[in-house]
Amino acid sequence: MRMSTLGAQKMEEVANCRSNEPSLTDSGQTSENASSNGSVQTGVPENSSVKSAKCEPRRSRLKVFNKVLEKSLQRLIADASFNRFAHSFHPLCKQNPQMAEVIHKQFISDLQKAIQEDINRVIEEGDLQVKLEELDRLEEQAKDTPGPAWRPSGIPEQDVCSVLIPYHQGQEEYVRRELRKLQKENAALAQRVQSGRDTIAHTEQRIAAAVDEWKASVADLESFVSSLCPSENFESI
Repeated sequence: MRMSTLGAQKMEEVANCRSNEPSLTDSGQTSENASSNGSVQTGVPENSSVKSAKCEPRRSRLKVFNKVLEKSLQRLIADASFNRFAHSFHPLCKQNPQMAEVIHKQFISDLQKAIQEDINRVIEEGDLQVKLEELDRLEEQAKDTPGPAWRPSGIPEQDVCSVLIPYHQGQEEYVRRELRKLQKENAALAQRVQSGRDTIAHTEQRIAAAVDEWKASVADLESFVSSLCPSENFESI
């Protein structure tokens, strides 16, 4: 990540140096073309860059990328000067210089627009803004990591095992934790079921004892009634 940041900064410095060099063509024509076409804007929209800059105080990859693209496009447009255009289309420029200048300006405008659309399409399809911000975030997190980052050993079997084995070990530990949790819950449920069974058995015993007492009371009552009121007395009545 650090190498990519240094590379982007180096590209920016080269672009700055090249933009400050005198052009091989007429400087008046170059400045006229640059002023007629306006400022060059490339890369991700400026609002996104400002928002990213507010989130992070340092210069992010997104801003460096936009700056490099802007300088590169400015250099490309500057190189396509009217002097070179006139050299390539000498008969037309000699016959009608004004028309040739109009054609050149239109060519520069269309070229800049086409390049800009291609760059924006690549950025959009590759989701470059999110990926550059993710690289910045990973680099920021890597500052707190004392050890070196992982690098492939060159042996595919070892690399695959080094990635898959910790994953499967973690999954195994997770399954064991879940198993212990379920066993604990099952033990608690079994204890509750056993307690409920004991309560039901105790209740059944109490009901059986109450029924036996009720039957004994009924038998005593019948014998008492039969002793007080014999059936012969009722028949004589």
